[in-house]
Amino acid sequence: MDQVRAMEIFIAIAEAGGFSSAARNLGISAPSVTRILGELEDELGVLLFHRTTRAVSLTDPGRSFLEDAQRILHDFQDAKDSVRGTHREPKGRLRITAPILFGQHYILPLLTEFLDQYPKASIEATFLDRVANIVEEGFDIAIRIGHLSDSSQIAVRVGSVRRVICACPSYFEKHGLPQSPSDLSRHQIVSAHAVSPLNDWRFKNNITVKVQPRFQVNSVPAAIAAAKSGWGLTRVLSYQIGPELGSGGLQTVLSEYEPDPLPIHIVHPEGRSVSAKVRAFVNLARERIRANPYLNS
Repeated sequence: MDQVRAMEIFIAIAEAGGFSSAARNLGISAPSVTRILGELEDELGVLLFHRTTRAVSLTDPGRSFLEDAQRILHDFQDAKDSVRGTHREPKGRLRITAPILFGQHYILPLLTEFLDQYPKASIEATFLDRVANIVEEGFDIAIRIGHLSDSSQIAVRVGSVRRVICACPSYFEKHGLPQSPSDLSRHQIVSAHAVSPLNDWRFKNNITVKVQPRFQVNSVPAAIAAAKSGWGLTRVLSYQIGPELGSGGLQTVLSEYEPDPLPIHIVHPEGRSVSAKVRAFVNLARERIRANPYLNS
């Protein structure tokens, strides 16, 4: 049995929702589709679809196998492209992950620019506020903010961001500017759990202040919105308020006490042939991010 072909047929059935539709899409006979799927199920020892006279639907093993099969065929296509020499031209799907706000503010414009430059390429972007396993989850590229712990991947440093304390100018006019971290005890604090889950705000020279926020939220955008409203001050990463700093909507304080900046890296797996799509995006992102003043502390 041609296992690659069998996986292609299995995926086609799942996407089309039926054997006949899959056969039409593939340009082969329905009996051939049924036979090859049966051989695949016999080899795996499980049923991949529930079959009725009207429709087919994935079983639980089928749903699990679908994700694996799609990833395997994607990697197989990349390998074929590399051997055939298509690594010289960016094409195919580029899967990328980045933090949510960073992705929305700074990576999204790069993705549309990339698509405009390379019409044979497509992009699947996933913005997450967690560290995705780029190998197991099938990503080509990840944007990382912070120090890297995995040295088995290729990483290109492209910038850095600061951990900043900010509020709107009207808040500081009313409550005054803190002159040292200890002054935070007399200020109204908005805490974002995503940034400081324990409310321990660390500064350089091993200074740590445990703040007592009266207002706690579970997202950075909510904390920023509260700070912009003039209610209190909050702590975020500098890229998260770049536009607000540029427009004067927010103002940072205690900059002389800030800890060392956090690096920004573009990461992709080591050991895989670097395709043109990965190389082209890395070059584009490196140039654009390094030129952005909000992303280079």
